[in-house]
Amino acid sequence: MLRVTTDRTDANVEPNWLTPAEQRAWRGYMDGNQRLMEVLNRDLQDFHDLSLADYRILVLLSESPDGSLRMSDLADGVLSSRSRLTHQIRRMENEKMVTRDTCVEDGRGVLAVITDEGRRRLATAAPTHVAGVRRNLVDLLTKTQLKVLAEVFERVDRAIGSR
Repeated sequence: MLRVTTDRTDANVEPNWLTPAEQRAWRGYMDGNQRLMEVLNRDLQDFHDLSLADYRILVLLSESPDGSLRMSDLADGVLSSRSRLTHQIRRMENEKMVTRDTCVEDGRGVLAVITDEGRRRLATAAPTHVAGVRRNLVDLLTKTQLKVLAEVFERVDRAIGSR
C-alpha cells in the first residue's frame, strides 16, 4: 500500500490510505504517463535528435507572436526550474536552435528566441510527435474519455498551480 501522509507538515497524522480503486487509478496514471513520455521522447531522439523537453521549448517559442519568450515565462511554460532551463537553452543554443537576447522592455530580462534552424527542426519533428501522441494516447480513447482526461488534468493543474 502507498504510505503517504495527507498533511506534509505533520508526520504524526494518521494517513488517509488510498482505497484499492484510488490506488489502481494512481498507479495506472503513474505507469501509463511514464511509459507515454518515454516512448514520445524516444521517437524524437531516434528520428530527430531532439528530446521531448527540446520539442516543448521549440513549440512554445514558435507559438509566441515574435518567436521569443522571457526565460522566466518559458520556465513556467515548460514546468522547469530556471537553472535547468538555462542549461537546456545553452545546449540548444550550441545546436543553433535558439539564441538568447536581452529583453528590450527592461534590459534585465533574458529572452529565448527560436532560430530558423529551430523552426526547421520543429517542423521536421512535429509529424513524428503528433503520430506518437495519436498512436499511444488519442486513438486509444473515446471522445468522452479524451474530454474527461482533459478536464481531470486541467483541474489538477489549476489546483496545484494555485499553490
